[in-house]
Order: sequence, then structure tokens, then C-alpha cells
Amino acid sequence: MELLARPGLRIERSSRVYETDPVGGPPQPQYLNAVVQAQTTLSPHDLLAACMDVEQRMGRVRAERWGPRIIDVDVLTYDEEEVDEPDLVVPHPRMWERRFVVAPLRDLAPDLVTEEQVAASQGEVHRF
Repeated sequence: MELLARPGLRIERSSRVYETDPVGGPPQPQYLNAVVQAQTTLSPHDLLAACMDVEQRMGRVRAERWGPRIIDVDVLTYDEEEVDEPDLVVPHPRMWERRFVVAPLRDLAPDLVTEEQVAASQGEVHRF
């Protein structure tokens, strides 16, 4: 989370960490997933740029869609805003399908994510 720190972006809290099976793509090891809540004055695109900066600094290589990766930082929501552009879609278009997103999101926003939505999503998760 410290790598995201910059002027105009403050991490407020984080979910627990979940170990999850990958969804889609080639066979690969499990991932560790969490969701953070932040306050920001950055625009949605500047926030995405901050996320991609973290990925680059950690050595992420984009060799294959949904392929193995060292880190993946996504913008799930941005207040009540909707963005639909080639490089950014908010809310994240597949977030409700993926248990590795909705389970940790429920930790932070139980009024937004129901147990039924978690159960209906794909993938296995294990809390740490």
C-alpha cells in the first residue's frame, strides 16, 4: 500500500488478504488479493496511472491476457462515477463475477456486497 502513496491519494483501510484461485487464463499459481479504500483528488485516469506505476515498479510484465503476473492493481469503483473508455471502465466490468474481488470488497462495504453476491461469484477464496 505504501507504493500507492502520493499527493492526492490516501489509503484509508484495507480488507483482509485472501488466497484465491486464478479465474481465466492459463494454469498458474494462486494469488493473494485484497481491496483497499482510498480518498483521492486524482481523476479516475490519474488514479489508474498511479496503479500502473505501482505495477511497473514491482516488475509486472504484460505478456499474456490473464496470464501469470506479480501484481495487478485495478480501479474497481470511483465514488458514484461511471467511466467507459477504451483504457478504463469503472465500475470494473467483471468485478461482480469474481469472488477474489467481491469477498474482500464485502469486508470493506457489507452494505454494497451481499453474501448472496459472494456466493454467486466464481472462484475459491481462503482468508489469511
